[in-house]
Amino acid sequence: MDEDEFAAVYAATYKPLLGYALRRCDSPEDAADVVAETFTVAWRRAAEMPSGDEARLWLYGVARRVLANHRRGARRHAIKTAALREELAAVPPPRDRSDIAEVFGGLPDRDRELLSLVAWEGLSNAEIATVLGCSRNAVSIRLHRARKRFARAMRAAGIDHSENAASARPVLQRSELT
Repeated sequence: MDEDEFAAVYAATYKPLLGYALRRCDSPEDAADVVAETFTVAWRRAAEMPSGDEARLWLYGVARRVLANHRRGARRHAIKTAALREELAAVPPPRDRSDIAEVFGGLPDRDRELLSLVAWEGLSNAEIATVLGCSRNAVSIRLHRARKRFARAMRAAGIDHSENAASARPVLQRSELT
């Protein structure tokens, strides 16, 4: 099946397949995902797609299997979410936030992310560059600026961090910032 034939089948079957999915899904977004996946499968398997009205029926079969996979995935997600909620319910509530945690929480997201990757995850600049998809030099510059902003915010909050300069990682302990 060539591109023009596929486009014709798509045009003829999109609305009926969307209606099929809408009647079977919990949300329009899920229905849109099912239809998109149905046509993705159809494109990959275009050589197997019958012609004429048989193509519409074949697509309903594909949509039916995609919907079954979607439902199984939703069930797995619900089970994993419930297990995670149970696990998190067993975690004691965080203690009162420290002054440092308050200052840290007031930083821009990009600064918190960089500082967290260094302090919590213990990543090097090269590793952070890989995570962020940028150069090591860009990480060095961004990290330098984030540290400066954090230090300024600490001074503005009246927190003397010079004592902790030798051991920067303990300043940002996870327990303090959650």
